[in-house]
Amino acid sequence: MFDSFDSLKNILLIDENRLTSSNVSRLMGTAYRCDVVESIAGALVRLRQTDYSVVLCSASVPDAIDEIPVLRAHAPQSAVVLMGDGHTADEAVAAFRAGVFEFLLGPLEFAALESAVKRGIEHYETACLKNQYQIHLEQLASERAAEIDKALNEVENSYRITLKALVQALETRDFETHGHSERVVTFSLRLGYELGLDKQALRDLELGALLHDIGKIGVPDSILRKPAKLNDDEWAKMKLHPVHGQKILRNISFLEGAAQVVGQHHERWDGAGYPYGIRGEEIDIGARIFAVVDAFDAMVSDRVYRKGRPYELALEELERCSGTQFDPLVVEAFKSIPREDWELLRARSLNDKNEVHSFQSVVADLVFTADHHEFVH
Repeated sequence: MFDSFDSLKNILLIDENRLTSSNVSRLMGTAYRCDVVESIAGALVRLRQTDYSVVLCSASVPDAIDEIPVLRAHAPQSAVVLMGDGHTADEAVAAFRAGVFEFLLGPLEFAALESAVKRGIEHYETACLKNQYQIHLEQLASERAAEIDKALNEVENSYRITLKALVQALETRDFETHGHSERVVTFSLRLGYELGLDKQALRDLELGALLHDIGKIGVPDSILRKPAKLNDDEWAKMKLHPVHGQKILRNISFLEGAAQVVGQHHERWDGAGYPYGIRGEEIDIGARIFAVVDAFDAMVSDRVYRKGRPYELALEELERCSGTQFDPLVVEAFKSIPREDWELLRARSLNDKNEVHSFQSVVADLVFTADHHEFVH
């Protein structure tokens, strides 16, 4: 279980007295490999090169006790044994507090030294075993976490497939343009990346954008599909669809964050939105992002009764409404995104796709790949 069992027999001796170090090295050399250095600095060089089970250090080495933490930092599993004659009990206490394994006080006796070395080797072996066991546990934990992440991703992907099918069915009741649901999701994610949203916030934004109009299930067809302008009573009922949507999702923990986007995507920065009339940063960041994206897509998309606006005019309208309808920070982030990104995502939304794609992976590829054209399939 060790990198090398030879390290169990490796001993490092630090002693500036050459006579003492020669005697100790000769006595220890019959059973161990004993390397000798004269200073702490020399010891640190050796410790970076070789694993030692025991470090024997003469207390007469300058700053020996003060340097024990440094030795321990370089060789945390090695047993540091301090040897010294004429030192006080207070110095011994200081040495143990500094991390020494054992302090041999008084004249050096080979039997005591040999016994301390054996105990030090046992300590080193135990520390190595503990370290290897810890590494093994961490590997198992990492593997298990990876398995759990994979299982959760599979569950989430299943949810996404189901939710996409639900949204497609819902859109048959409304007059949405082709590719609208994919555009508002990918556009929202692209803007979310620009604003530095974390993984959880991006997931909530993705699902909230996908399900933003799910509350229209509760709106009668006579209102939802009415070709003429809605009257005041009909408009009041239509304006409740964010509330209906939030209620539909509120008891699904997986969609808790997405429900905030669904419930607040018609709120305005100045508080004049609906259904709650909240303002500014009271509005969920995902809902603030989606509001800009949804307005942009509505402006640039063709309708049966009008042609879509050019990109420049849509951008001017976003700027005009910044600080009133829209969060100014979100509008600024939108303006900083290259026009080509929007065009690529829009072109992709209009293509027929037989397989289900991950919206997040599509946008991440766009953000982190130099050649954007690779992602228009």
